[in-house]
Amino acid sequence: MQLERRGHRFCRYADDLQVYVRSRRAGERVMTSLSDFLESSLRLTVNRDKSAVDRPWNRGYLGYTLTRHRLPKLTLAKASLQRLMGRVREILKRGRGGDIRRVTRELAPVLRGWASYFRLVDVKRPLEALDQWVRRRLRDLIWRQWKCPKTRRRKLLALGLNGYRAWKSAGNGRGPWWNAAALHLRHALPNRWFAQRGLVSVLDTVRGLSRSS
Repeated sequence: MQLERRGHRFCRYADDLQVYVRSRRAGERVMTSLSDFLESSLRLTVNRDKSAVDRPWNRGYLGYTLTRHRLPKLTLAKASLQRLMGRVREILKRGRGGDIRRVTRELAPVLRGWASYFRLVDVKRPLEALDQWVRRRLRDLIWRQWKCPKTRRRKLLALGLNGYRAWKSAGNGRGPWWNAAALHLRHALPNRWFAQRGLVSVLDTVRGLSRSS
């Protein structure tokens, strides 16, 4: 291959390609020579809008990117995370007024499939943050479903909060998103409550796949 003959370090999948060099000047030189070669010799079209000379951690590749560490680690590209969050929002929007188990069943294949694709990541903190965000979105949904303070107080009591705390929390006047992160709702709807109703943990799924591979 032409890149191997030139001694470049690179990664390639289908028509996606990244070449790694030591400096911006080298990057600009390689970019120019490769673009000329692809277009003049191979008669291929280089997408100038998507091509760039940049730091590796500023560029995504197949949904992944690299960290700034001296020994780089594989992590998620921001765009990949944003696409999944958009998909989760769509599912939760359809789930308003519905049973929470039905919502978690619809989320399960999306989260499990996404975790399977990104099982190679070295940095797990974004996965933990994603799990926390999904649970907060679900608590937000449930708080909205309870609607009035009387219903919220009754539900909080049934989930184990004492009378005074349930009464105070139910009538705090704050919005659903604030309540979704508040201690009273995290205590009433802990992580295990969602796990028992079929919510898939992206972090646990990736860890399980890593151990089995």
